[in-house]
Formats: sequence, structure tokens, C-alpha cells
Amino acid sequence: MGDNVVSVERVIEAPASAIFAIVADASRHPEIDGSGSVKQLKPGAPQDLSLGSTFGMSMKLGVPYSMSNKVIEYEPDKRIAWQTTLSGPLGRLIGGRIWRYELEAAGDGTLVRETWDITQDKQRFMLAMGPVGKQTAQAMTKTLGRLAELTESPSA
Repeated sequence: MGDNVVSVERVIEAPASAIFAIVADASRHPEIDGSGSVKQLKPGAPQDLSLGSTFGMSMKLGVPYSMSNKVIEYEPDKRIAWQTTLSGPLGRLIGGRIWRYELEAAGDGTLVRETWDITQDKQRFMLAMGPVGKQTAQAMTKTLGRLAELTESPSA
């Protein structure tokens, strides 16, 4: 794990299709977001994401702001990634990070890996310094926990 790529993973006792259905539905991102910053899907987003889909998200980290996202990787039940930029004219100067989910079979469950990749982010040098990577890893760990809660069957 380099300074520009942070990943967390967890085995979730659920089929990849159930997990992928949630991460490929941008309207569910506020529900699973472990950071608390993802607030609401902007109107006009597709119901189900696919390669090339774009969607806006209302965010709040101290102050409200909006992000524009484009799906840049898509393999059903295996991988989805989107690249984010700040909405509006400042998007040319702020953003570029990639959020990625990768899913693979793991026994009776699915190994889910969430990655925050800032190798293409315009602020990568600033983001790579300080506590941002550690805080992001902690939030992603919470996100995977929420995915598990939503998809794992309760024990009988």
C-alpha cells in the first residue's frame, strides 16, 4: 500500500451479486458510506451504474459541496470504479481520485476490496501527507462493515 493507494478488504458472507448490486447503485452510497460525507445522489443519475455512467453526489465535510463521478471500470459482480472531480468549473483543478470495489470468491463468501487511488488526483501530494490516508482507511473499513450488515444473512 503506497501513499497514493489505500485499500481495505473484508470477506463478506454473501454472494458477489448481492454486494455488487449495492455498490453499483449510486443511490445506496449514502447508506454504506463509512465517512459520513456522502449525503445524497443528485437528480438525473442512472438507476444502475455501468461503464461510462456519470452521477453527481451531494457531500458534506464541514461544508456542503458536490462531486461529479464517472464510472471508468465495470465488470458485473467483479469490479466497479469511478473517478471523482469537484462539480463546476473548479473540477478542472480539484479531484481525480478513483474509488474502486473489487469482488472475488472466498469460500462461501466474497472478498471485497475497496480502494482509494489518488495517483491521478490533482491534490495527490497534499492528500498523501498527513492523516488523510489513515482516516480514509478507517472510513472504508466502516463502509465494508455496512455492506456486510446489508448483505449477510442473519445466523439461524
